[in-house]
Amino acid sequence: MKNKILAVVAHPDDEVIGCGGSLLKHQYNGDEINIMYMTDGESSRTSNSKVFQRHKNAIDVCNFLNVKKKRFLNLPDNALDTFPLLSIIKIIKKEIDNIKPNIIYTHFSGDLNIDHSIISNAVMVACRPEPSNKVEKIYAFEVLSSTEWNFHKNQTFAPTYFNDISKFIKKKIKLLEIYKNEIRKVPHTRSIENIINLSQIRGKTIGLKYCEAFKLVYTINNL
Repeated sequence: MKNKILAVVAHPDDEVIGCGGSLLKHQYNGDEINIMYMTDGESSRTSNSKVFQRHKNAIDVCNFLNVKKKRFLNLPDNALDTFPLLSIIKIIKKEIDNIKPNIIYTHFSGDLNIDHSIISNAVMVACRPEPSNKVEKIYAFEVLSSTEWNFHKNQTFAPTYFNDISKFIKKKIKLLEIYKNEIRKVPHTRSIENIINLSQIRGKTIGLKYCEAFKLVYTINNL
């Protein structure tokens, strides 16, 4: 049976940095991929032309991944805390009810970025394991320049699930290059070199070449 995947991300580029290799693996396996982009990722810091460019980049990524359904909420960047949490939960819940994914990828709740944290919490509420809920697994990913900068929070990203992406690392680099305007130069953590370095570290932690690491929030076995 093929999986139905839904990635719920705060900004266009989070899906590639956090779980791009895993999405490529799902694509290879013939799984259905869907992505929700909650904010435009740009409006807090730049012009409308940059917002348009980032939106276009996200569409290019979705085309690369053969995404079945992509949804852009275009909420303001770094301002999700100005919206009632319930309204965000309802938006996500409606999409979950429509797509009926069995696997969800989203942010780690301890991230420094406020949008990441809010989306993570909203997904958890929207995915309460009620009888009608079809979600079997929720994976929280790490995003460099946010997850590792949560110095003021008590939560630490301690991965419990490692996905081997060794066969897909070159394609992940191509996806990162689509978002070239969001990539920084070394030694910034959000450089291609350091994103790949992290994949190597996560892989070598368990004796593989390249991995993406996740915190498995919960898993339900219906068999």
